[in-house]
Amino acid sequence: MKKFIILMPLYNDWKSATKLLDNIDLQVGRWDAEVSIIIVNDASTEEKFKLALNFKKIKSLKILNMKQNIGHQRCIAVGLKYICENENFDRVIIMDADGEDRPEELNNFFDIAMTKPDLSITGNRFKRSEGLIFKLMYEVHKVLTLVFTGKLIKFGNFSCLSRNHAKQLIQKSYLWNSYSSSVVRAVDQRTFIPSTRGYRYVLPSKMNFVSLIFHSFSIISVFRKQFIIRSTLFLLVYLFLIFNNISIFSLAPVILLLIFSFVILKISMRANYDQLNKSLDNIINIDTLKDSNGRQ
Repeated sequence: MKKFIILMPLYNDWKSATKLLDNIDLQVGRWDAEVSIIIVNDASTEEKFKLALNFKKIKSLKILNMKQNIGHQRCIAVGLKYICENENFDRVIIMDADGEDRPEELNNFFDIAMTKPDLSITGNRFKRSEGLIFKLMYEVHKVLTLVFTGKLIKFGNFSCLSRNHAKQLIQKSYLWNSYSSSVVRAVDQRTFIPSTRGYRYVLPSKMNFVSLIFHSFSIISVFRKQFIIRSTLFLLVYLFLIFNNISIFSLAPVILLLIFSFVILKISMRANYDQLNKSLDNIINIDTLKDSNGRQ
């Protein structure tokens, strides 16, 4: 029987996680597979809600409690490293804990995983639930990523990795910066399911304008080499075009591009394999709320 682990990073969202776990248990009921849950608790300050562990299908539930808050993307890296080093699994599914990754789409992952065991699967967004301004800014983010890296990334965290690809990813320093672009860079054998961004179960989204900008820059930073080449070419072509008409105004895009390049290169330096390799040291303890034998 195949073993699936669902990995969820979480920060101060226990209400949503409680509802999501019940919905996951309902959706995976028909699976001919063993299903476990691992939550990476990113040093939440909110008190845990008492989880009703009356699951019918979910076999085990563990919570990895972080000493220090490290952010959503790095929690995914920690979770993948922990799973690869400590768990027996065939597939790991990464999803947000707030309901925006819809649990009913897990069945699409499962169906493909069972027929194409060598492929990893991403949940490519074809429909989003946010407001107009956020959708517009997200499209700008995708265009910037395409222009400066040559990669059109249509998915976030929602994905299903094979065991081999998960082990491959935790060897990459850039995983410490961004999960989705790390998958694009490191995993060639992949396919996708169409995915609709759902609505949060509780509270508004924590993703704001500033968070989106940093998220976008982190994604681009994974492709540092491509970014340097493309930004240099853009700069040279632009300087050639304005050579006979140089002014303060015509140089403004040059200054902006140089600032943008500095920020991207600075963020790319956060990709640290040593920190990734030692990241399990940030786990203060592990709550095993339901073990592999079904005991609570």
